[in-house]
Amino acid sequence: MTENLKQEIKALIIESLDLEDVEIADINDSAALFGDDDDGLNLDSIDALELGLAIKKKYDVKLDANSAETKKHFYSVDTLAEFVANNRGE
Repeated sequence: MTENLKQEIKALIIESLDLEDVEIADINDSAALFGDDDDGLNLDSIDALELGLAIKKKYDVKLDANSAETKKHFYSVDTLAEFVANNRGE
């Protein structure tokens, strides 16, 4: 899994969620994107939907919104990058 993919995903998170005060360098690869992790972004369920759509569109991956498996993939930039790397363009 490339560092470039992680950087792309961070840029996509910032862009698709209009996070004006967040820089790519501010996002910790392994921190939780959702919830109250001090290192994370503390995103909510609406952010999850918007991010899911952006990921689907950019990387042509299939996502099941109600799946516990999908929630695991969206835990952090690391898990999201791994999911995209393994499932894009299927």
